[in-house]
Amino acid sequence: MTKQVPNPNEPRWLTNLKTAMPLNISYVPIGIACGILLHAAGFNTLLTALVSLMVFSGGAQFLIASMLTINSPLLSIVIMMFFLELRYALLGSSISKYLQGKSFWFTVFFAVSLNDETYAVNYLKLSTDKKFTAADALQIEHYALVVWTVSTIIGSVVGSSLSINLTVVHFALTALFIYMIVMQMKSLLKLLVILLTIGLAIFFMLLMKSTLGLVVSTLLASFVGFFVESWIRSHYEKYKKNRLLRLFKNPAGSPEDKFEEEMD
Repeated sequence: MTKQVPNPNEPRWLTNLKTAMPLNISYVPIGIACGILLHAAGFNTLLTALVSLMVFSGGAQFLIASMLTINSPLLSIVIMMFFLELRYALLGSSISKYLQGKSFWFTVFFAVSLNDETYAVNYLKLSTDKKFTAADALQIEHYALVVWTVSTIIGSVVGSSLSINLTVVHFALTALFIYMIVMQMKSLLKLLVILLTIGLAIFFMLLMKSTLGLVVSTLLASFVGFFVESWIRSHYEKYKKNRLLRLFKNPAGSPEDKFEEEMD
């Protein structure tokens, strides 16, 4: 199978569109589902379009729909979204080195249209393709943003023509978040943090009688997981010889693991 050579005469917008196309196609069914759920949560088509443009995060928009259907207070929704989207501070800082010399407004537009998937595509291209520029990365983000917004609008229109029982919405969102949890179960530490979060969530929800209990439980469990992982990293020589502590190691490996494999 011969490797396809890029056409040097091809317009950059078309090249970038081809790069973004697999991502754009994957957004369509998820965006439609998100639009349907947002409509069921009380968003009209205009509000669905606005939240897609301003938030541009499937996880956050599904969270908004989920918490609105259970009549969560606005403060709880804002706090949960803050901690859910806090990861973008790390993603943005890691890709910022490729935006050196760009104007303030370019950086602003780049930041507000950044999400997990476009970050993955752009970081790979920026780090491996010398001809790929920050302007190309911004264009890919905007392609994804347009496709996502149009998909959620279509979902909202479909949702307005269908009568959806909120019980189905609860089931769909619960299934979605269970799937997200299962995909994170790659080490014993993550499993224990998940179980700790569930236990703390039940306790604080009953104690506070508010969804703010979810925020408190998430923060506490995250700090516990962070300190346990930090302790394990600082005691590498001990945990690499202990079968139980080996279950806590990062499945992606560590520099020490790779060095050890090379020595073997």
